[in-house]
Amino acid sequence: KMKAAGAMELGEASKVSSHRRGMNKGASILDFILRLGALVGTLGSAIAMGTTDETLPFFTQFIRFKAEYNDLPTFTFFVVANSVAMLALLTAGASAAAAIVYLAHKGNVRANWFAICQQFNSFCERISGSLIGSFIGIVIIILLVLLSAVSISRR
Repeated sequence: KMKAAGAMELGEASKVSSHRRGMNKGASILDFILRLGALVGTLGSAIAMGTTDETLPFFTQFIRFKAEYNDLPTFTFFVVANSVAMLALLTAGASAAAAIVYLAHKGNVRANWFAICQQFNSFCERISGSLIGSFIGIVIIILLVLLSAVSISRR
């Protein structure tokens, strides 16, 4: 009983098929975990940014300065992008918000933008943390796209 060149016995074929099913199941589990991570990161970022505000007294208790996320349209776009969590929209929202967060921390003397983070510490900590969560979500979504591409190329 000789086998033809390149032919497999029935037992060998089932081993290969079983191995592929195990790899597909592992990839599916990893895909699910990454999707949960992206959901938590982006939803957490949207909630953190959407609930951020701080009020400071100015000279008297009757005059106050208030900083809220919706004072800047960029942050509103950021909350919407994180709520939707599509890669292109999320990347655009996070990038735009990163520019404003940078200005909040550093300011821009030439444009007369003053750094507000010395006064609004809590506000700036929350928007910075929200931004970090969003960028983590972006990385996870990119990993999901790569994982899907690998899965498709194996079929």
